[in-house]
This record gives sequence, structure tokens and C-alpha cells, in this order.
Amino acid sequence: MELTNEQIEIINSTGNIKINAVAGSGKTTTIIEYARTRPHQSKILYLAFNKSVKQEAQKKFIEKGINNVKVHTAHSLAFGRMVMGTIYENKVKRTEYRSYEIAEILELSGNGEKHAEYIVANHVQKFLAYFCNSNKKNIQELNYLDIVADNKAKAFVRNFYEYIETATKLLYDKMDKAEIEITHDFYLKKYQLSNPKLRVDYILFDEGQDASPAMLDIFLKQEATKVIVGDAHQQIYAWRFAVNSLEQAEFKSYNLSTSFRFSQDIANLAIEILKWKNNIADFKPIPIIGKGITKETVTQAVLARTNLGLLQKAIRYVTEKNKVKQIYFEGNINSYTYADDGASLYDVLHLFNNKNAFIKDKLIRQMNDLKELEDYIEKTEDVQLGIMVDIVKEFGNEIPEKIKALKDRHVLNDERENAEIIFSTVHRSKGMEYDAIDLVDDFITEERLIDELEKEGHNIGKLNEEINLLYVAVTRTKNIIHIPSTLMPKDFPASPQIKIRIIKPKEEKENVATTNSTLKKEKAYSVEGARLVNVAAYKPWTQELDEELTEMFCENVSIEIMAKHFGRTLGAIKSRIEKLELEDLYR
Repeated sequence: MELTNEQIEIINSTGNIKINAVAGSGKTTTIIEYARTRPHQSKILYLAFNKSVKQEAQKKFIEKGINNVKVHTAHSLAFGRMVMGTIYENKVKRTEYRSYEIAEILELSGNGEKHAEYIVANHVQKFLAYFCNSNKKNIQELNYLDIVADNKAKAFVRNFYEYIETATKLLYDKMDKAEIEITHDFYLKKYQLSNPKLRVDYILFDEGQDASPAMLDIFLKQEATKVIVGDAHQQIYAWRFAVNSLEQAEFKSYNLSTSFRFSQDIANLAIEILKWKNNIADFKPIPIIGKGITKETVTQAVLARTNLGLLQKAIRYVTEKNKVKQIYFEGNINSYTYADDGASLYDVLHLFNNKNAFIKDKLIRQMNDLKELEDYIEKTEDVQLGIMVDIVKEFGNEIPEKIKALKDRHVLNDERENAEIIFSTVHRSKGMEYDAIDLVDDFITEERLIDELEKEGHNIGKLNEEINLLYVAVTRTKNIIHIPSTLMPKDFPASPQIKIRIIKPKEEKENVATTNSTLKKEKAYSVEGARLVNVAAYKPWTQELDEELTEMFCENVSIEIMAKHFGRTLGAIKSRIEKLELEDLYR
């Protein structure tokens, strides 16, 4: 491919540099070309954010015949130095410690407050992760309250702060002495504290916006020529203590502002969403030039902000759209029904039904009812458990049947390309791209952003990240985006590539549902009767109605349901589909 002037500037640069790369701007291509043009005898280290990025980078360097580049994640570097051949070699815990495990290891006491030992254990786990991902030398240098947002959780932590801090130190010491299994965060921290010296000439640090302070500290202390690349607006891992390393690295700055993934229409939409940050502080995004030319829609994906939003949408697909036979969930469907600590959606359902004997998770089994679990969630800010409770409240005892319907249609990982629809949350779709995407209506809107900013004690960093999440979602498409009207920037127009799905207010939705229910019961035995039932059949089609019809067509909604929804005859719907050439465009 022909390189842009921005890419050429970067490749020809010298010294330490940082690159702010917009979505789809060919940053991997740029880094590969940068490495290829360095002296052949140079030793180059490419630092990838995670294992999947590492494997993809290794493949691309090999394809280009570049043999002087070693590809690692920060954790793989740390594992080789701090774990292999040490007392920790066979003591790495595969999963995170669960709250009840920490409570038992440390023999925590509840001090009379219900389930307090488990709440303390949850905070100990988070405090330890906070320290291990920081650049501090001692736990007491951090104030754990800085990362606790919920008022009820803050109140609990204040009451037990000394106890939580002491327990956190004790847990770290037990790992340090190899008395218990160590976590991945722990050995990365040990590596950072060892002040490692990497014997390389160049370090290329990818996805810099998602680096932890510990990773950044290791990187910045090296004597090699350093290149850090990322997109400040794709920082969506602050909950994992990520910091925007591009802002903290005082290097000469370069931009990659041309996206080869999507068109200018999508680029403009992304820019307008980023401008919502002006509600938080003065903000001027770098321009995004969209040069994507894809016209096909082979891969289609549904993207959501939360697991709940995604499952709701997926369940509607399999219950209302019988034509969809093969689906795929990014990250495997089972990961959407289990929390990181092992708690299952079914455990929460059993608690909901007062069937504690069937609950496998030890923590949830301690709860008498859902209200106690919700109290635990409020005091710990356990987001994943909170989402599970929301799902159980939404679907109740229909969950097993709904999940089975999804699993029956789910294809295996190596058959992913056969899926008609791919379902994913934004976090799991990071780094992915699809020909067409459909956004679920569970992202932040500008109206809600403004409301949140008016609340006392609002978290600016979190709100900034919520805007980033929508930006990342929008920029996953190569061609078409179906976006709820609630998420559209004010006065932003629809286009052939931007299909706006009208989201009606709750009251209006209820009225439509009532009307459709009435229509199902009525029968028209004459032309006059048909005209009474299909009251909209002779009204002109508007752009909004056409866009709604297109959205339903793309989702494989039956013509019968569309006719009832719009209050028109089957013939009118078929005629409009033909008029809009939807069969040619989307089949």
C-alpha cells in the first residue's frame, strides 16, 4: 500500500516519539515499516497489550521477513524473569482469587456486620490489584479511596480502611513468600520493582493508551529508543487501572489521522461524538480523514456497552428472527454468563428462586436472598455481579431456555466466519472490525452525559471513558452502521452508510404495542375494513419510516410483523422493500 505523508514522517523520525493514531489508521503497518527501516543488526522489542495482539503482530513481522523483532506482552517478559526457575514457578494462580478464598486465607472477621468479611475481601483484592498495577513501591503510598466511587462503598471502606490496608499487605506478603499462589498482577509488579534493564536498541509499545502505570514505568526507564503508539480516545480500561501513556510520555508527537477502515461519513460521526467531551472541558480532536472504500456487508456485528444489553438484543434475535441460524459471541458465549471470579448467572438465578442448595459459588450461597446480594454489590462496586442481577431481574426463569436457544445457534471458534451475526461488547470487540454494525441502545447519550455532570461527586474520568466507548463502537465498522437515534449527535444527518434507528419513548412504545395487539385481533373482510385497520397504508413514506423499515429488513424481521408494526398491508411493505431495493443492497 502507498504510505501517507504522516506515516513517512514517522518512519523517518529519530529519537523517542509518540504516535496518536485514530481508529483504522494503519498503525501496525506503520510500526512494521518503522522496524523494517531500522539497521538490520538492531535489536527491537515490540510490546503488545495482550496475547491476541502479540500473536497477530508476530505473524505480520514474519510475513514481512523481519527477523530482528521480538514480540512480548509486559506479562510475558515478567513471567520469564520473575517466575521461570524461581520459587513461584508452579505457584501461578490461573484465575483471580475469589472473595471467599481471600476471606479464608486471611481469616477475616465480619466484626458483627453481615457478610463484612466478604466485602472486606473484595476490597482487599481490588486494593492489591491497584497496587500491583501502580508504579508505587509500597501499598501505603496509595489511597484506595481514590478509586472507590459509590457512596455506600466509600462509607464501608472508610469504616474499615485500616483493616483493609493491613489485610492487603498480608495478602501481598503471603504471595511474596510463595505461601499461596501468586496472581499475574503480582509477578508483573515484582518485575517492575526489580528495575529491569532490557538489552534492546528499540522498544515499540503498542496500545499505549491502555498501559498500567507499572507497564509505563518499565518502558520509560529503558535506555533504548522508545516509540509509543495508541489512540487517546480508545482508552476504555481505566477500570483495570490503565492510564493514557501518550499524555505522560514527553516525547515528540506525531499523528496518524487517516483511517483506511471507514468513509468520511463515519469519520465525521466519530468526530462529532468526541466533541461531547467539550461538555467536560475544552476539547479539540485531531481531524479524522476517512478513506475506507469497502462496500460489502459480509461480516455483521451487534455491539453493546454491557453484557445485559447484548444478551437482551441477542435473545430478541433468536426469538423474533427465525432466519438467523448461526451466531457467534466474541470471547465465547460462556464468558457472558460467568463473572471473572467464577460466579455464575445460574447461581444468581437460584438465589432469586430461593434455591440456595443448588448454588455452587460459595459467596452467593452465603446470601439469604437477592436483596442481600445487592447490598454486597453496592458496598463492593462489583459491576459484573450487578449485571447478572439485572439479567435475572429482566428474564427470570426464562434464562435457561433463552441461553439454550443462543447456544444452539452458536458456532465454534474456528467456524466464526460462518456466523450470520456476531455479538460482542465494545471491550471484546477492541481491535476488531466488521463490514456492518448494529449498536445497542445502552451507551451514554449526550443528554445523559450532561445530567451526570450536574450531579454532585461525578467522576469525570469515567464519563470521559463512556464517550470513548461509543467512539470505539462506532469506529468498528468498515461500511454500514445502524445507530439508535438517541446516540446520534444533534442535527447529524443520516446517509447511505449511517442508518438511524428511531428509538421511541417508553410511553410511545407501549402505545405501539397496544395498537399492534389490537390489530392482531381484528379481521378485515372488505376493502373498507382493511383501510380501517391499516390506517397508515395510504400515508406517504417518510425518511424516518424508510430507515426504520431498512433496519427491520436487515434484522430479518418477517414481512407480517413489519406490516403490523407500520399499520400497512403486506403488499405495501413488499412494494416499499422493492422500491428501496433492499433485496439488492442487503441480501
